[in-house]
Amino acid sequence: MSGVLVTGGAGFIGSTVVRQLLDRGETVIVLDALTYAGRRENLGELFARPDFVFVHGSITDSALVASLLALHKPHAVVHMAAETHVDRSIDRPVDFVQTNVLGTHAMLEAALAYWRTLAGAERRVFRFVQVSTDEVYGSVPEGFATEGAPIAAGSPYAATKAAADLLARAMYQTYGLPVVVTRGCNCYGPRQFPEKLIPLLTLRALSARPLPLYGDGKHVREWIYVDDAAAGIIAALEHGSAGNAYNLGSGERLENLEVACAICRLLGERLGVPSGTLMARIELVTDRPGHDRRYATDSTRAQRTLRWNAATHFQAGLTRTIDWYAGNRAWWAPITRERYDLVRLGVPAAATVPAN
Repeated sequence: MSGVLVTGGAGFIGSTVVRQLLDRGETVIVLDALTYAGRRENLGELFARPDFVFVHGSITDSALVASLLALHKPHAVVHMAAETHVDRSIDRPVDFVQTNVLGTHAMLEAALAYWRTLAGAERRVFRFVQVSTDEVYGSVPEGFATEGAPIAAGSPYAATKAAADLLARAMYQTYGLPVVVTRGCNCYGPRQFPEKLIPLLTLRALSARPLPLYGDGKHVREWIYVDDAAAGIIAALEHGSAGNAYNLGSGERLENLEVACAICRLLGERLGVPSGTLMARIELVTDRPGHDRRYATDSTRAQRTLRWNAATHFQAGLTRTIDWYAGNRAWWAPITRERYDLVRLGVPAAATVPAN
């Protein structure tokens, strides 16, 4: 057995996990359907490496997945392929059911069949890592959600991820498949598709457009830099106990309005523009339907048992992120021109958001 099969490895977090695995001496096989947010450009120079294999295909293609497992004989699967944007899930929940639920089921079935062919040490070391989200806990009015907190998903996206988590748990409890689940908080960093809050506001500010925030702007999110999130996923792969879930949080929780103001300050410094000029573009718009008010996780289990901790403070991570987007127009300009023009998705009836 050698190598790790990573689904969704051409995505934002996935491509970071791939790089970190390669840095650790692993052979990596990426399976990615290259939908709107998955990009070959995220993997760039890796295509020339002998320890990297890329396969363009879907996780719902059971025959393809089975063939990859049989051919490469990986000691682990890191399952990251997913539809992830809440607004898109409001527009078309069926896409999220197809990928996040049925796709995960197909991956689990293929992994179970493969695992049953293994014996001895190979069988003992195999892991299936289900990469999930803290959004499965729903809004946390006070305190922090531990891994034992009730599942209370509030959006179609979160509901499909919760279903996938439960399928993974059932595969462990019923059949013994050694599954580990990670539940990360809001991730940010370079190469994130610009539908998400931080790159969306950054690119709209660079384009001199309004900066829309839902509701009163006081929804709270916990933020983790992409390198730390990827390191946590790999720590769960290497040290996680089968059947367990691990929250991967930073402890840094901010209101969306605070995040928007921080982006304005950093961009103002780099563009030589008063930050107040950028902040004046912040506009509060009609809230997202079913918008969770506050996310907050307790990551004690991961810190103690995985020997992992988020190392990047939000200000430092945001600075790196802003600098990357400001210096990499060639990466994002084709996206805003051809795939996504930075306008709102998941618009409720009668809601309007300024597009320019």
